[in-house]
Amino acid sequence: MPRSRPGASRARAPRARGRDRHGRGLRSSVTGPHLPILRGRIDVFETTVADTAEYLRGLWPELEMVSFEVAGLPRAITGPAVDRWNVMHRENRIILYRLPIERMSKLHVNDEAHLRMVIEGCVLRAVGELLGKDPWDLAPDRFRHH
Repeated sequence: MPRSRPGASRARAPRARGRDRHGRGLRSSVTGPHLPILRGRIDVFETTVADTAEYLRGLWPELEMVSFEVAGLPRAITGPAVDRWNVMHRENRIILYRLPIERMSKLHVNDEAHLRMVIEGCVLRAVGELLGKDPWDLAPDRFRHH
């Protein structure tokens, strides 16, 4: 005859979220309390777009009412190429597509600095399309070689 475990008939108390299975207390972040929180690809992309947009808004007052948005992919692919951004002139809106920019860009060095330059270049080209200007005339001092 099988024996019953002591306390098996008692209902178990629900475990608190954030505790590990050994009851050692709340879990801490992976980086610990003294290191910065790790940033993911989405965070880096959105921060780069926001920083570049703010820089351009400081140079071009007509960009004050322009909305910069980030989406994963375009809704529909209309031709052999995949759009990297979409400019909506009437709505003063620019949508940058993260996955085509990140994955279809040919980087000669695959690191965060080069990816940031590619993202900044896409923002510049989208703004140039919106304003009807050459993208490299929008921020000539930013890309001047020293």
